[in-house]
Amino acid sequence: MSVDLHRRLLWSGGHLLASLLMAAAVAALVFFLWFPHPYRDLSGGIKLFLIIVGVDVVLGPFATMVVASAKKSMRELRMDIALIALLQMGALGYGLWTVAQARPVYMAFEVDRFRVVHAVDVAPTLLALAPQEYRKLPMWGPRLIAVRPFVNNEEKMEVTMAALSGAIIGARPDLWMPYDDSTPAVLAESKPVSDLLNRKPEYRAQIAGLIAGFQSSENSVRYLPVAGRDLFWTVVVNANTAEPLGYLPVDPY
Repeated sequence: MSVDLHRRLLWSGGHLLASLLMAAAVAALVFFLWFPHPYRDLSGGIKLFLIIVGVDVVLGPFATMVVASAKKSMRELRMDIALIALLQMGALGYGLWTVAQARPVYMAFEVDRFRVVHAVDVAPTLLALAPQEYRKLPMWGPRLIAVRPFVNNEEKMEVTMAALSGAIIGARPDLWMPYDDSTPAVLAESKPVSDLLNRKPEYRAQIAGLIAGFQSSENSVRYLPVAGRDLFWTVVVNANTAEPLGYLPVDPY
């Protein structure tokens, strides 16, 4: 092995190791705080992480391999790698900011389903219209909320027309209320799990496994759809308290 190749592999290998350690720290932040299960799938957290960190981990060490010529002095090499690291950190910082904007902030019950609400979905100028406890978006993991009942038919029509135009009902701060206040509505809109089993028999083992996992019977739970970023899942709730117990990668429609 030539001296030049040895130097390039040595420096790029060290850069790769440092990049992988940084990627592990970012993964902990993204998957344990911002996108815990089931949001890494419902909100596309895995895709965002792979795009941002994957590019960062690959390009940094590759650039170091290119510049780590044996013809350069150590001073020149350190300056080049410091510049690469600075650019890499800047790109990673921008990527993290992007992920933070896309992070799920609420799991909202809206009318007849649950919906994942992301930070980017909520207009900052409307947060002042939310109840006091919801005027600052959660930073360290999504919370449960609900959409309050409409005050009259005029408001219902306005919200419906806005939703048809693409406005997410669950992302409207003026409609938010505590999830516990929605228990009767959640239970009224939920359906027996037997209905899901009859319509989706191919998922019978998966559904039965989830129910058994939290030591419940089929009659003690109900289900509702969950709308993610671009897909539907199913949430299983306690038939008495409406507490979400678990999520299934099953489109209930």
